[in-house]
Amino acid sequence: MSKVLIVGCGDLGGKVAQLLSDAGHAVTGVRISNKPIANSVTCIQADVTQASSLASLEQLSPTIVIYCVAANAQTDDSYRMHYVDGLRNILNTQLGNANLQHVFFISSTRVYGQKTQDLLDETTLATPSDFGGERLLEAEQLLKELSCRSTAVRLSGIYGTGRQYLMNLAKAPERWPQSNKWTNRIHRDDAARFITFLCEQVSAGKVIEGCYIGTDDMPTLQHDVLRWLAVQLGVTQPDLPLEGDLGGKRLSNQRLHDVGFQLMYKNYRDGYSEMLNNA
Repeated sequence: MSKVLIVGCGDLGGKVAQLLSDAGHAVTGVRISNKPIANSVTCIQADVTQASSLASLEQLSPTIVIYCVAANAQTDDSYRMHYVDGLRNILNTQLGNANLQHVFFISSTRVYGQKTQDLLDETTLATPSDFGGERLLEAEQLLKELSCRSTAVRLSGIYGTGRQYLMNLAKAPERWPQSNKWTNRIHRDDAARFITFLCEQVSAGKVIEGCYIGTDDMPTLQHDVLRWLAVQLGVTQPDLPLEGDLGGKRLSNQRLHDVGFQLMYKNYRDGYSEMLNNA
């Protein structure tokens, strides 16, 4: 069993903390609030953007660190503070940790800013098209300075309980975008299970890749998802123009499968069907 430090225990990080704790690992979670995380998880209240609040982490000596922080605003300053500066602050607390084996940075497929019909994977050069992708990629570069192994987990659009953007959009046909684009998604529970799975691989002494795309098996056009949801919800679909140039990107999860992980929700219908049944 490993000693795991999870920095950022919101919806996703908190679920990872619970899964790892249930599996018998000693888990410490860092979050900005003092709200409890999960049973058997030690909670430390701190702010990654304030290095002075992180001093207690220097004594923990975890074997695995998971950085799962989310920016609090869609601005360049917030992304820099939470992803780049925040990760650097956490890594600085572990400079004297001889027990550290692996660092995970939970990133995003936003680093792929290119518009193409090609299927993108982890070997594709990430070319961000906005400040968000640029800052995430900048944070990923910090991992290369470590003396231990590291992995960037690039998650696509997360959905699930409490994350119902497309369901809400489907209910408002007047707000549907006129242009169509490729979309990629992963259910929150699968994202948490995948991060946990990779940690278990490291804990078992197995070598994993330095980058994984976390997404489901089926990149899908946004209009197709909205039309399917509209049918399930009994919503009248709007008239939309014929497909023109498609935006977005298609992502491959072959490396996720190659490492032996099994998705619970292989496509949007699997995930949204359960959400609709529980609504």
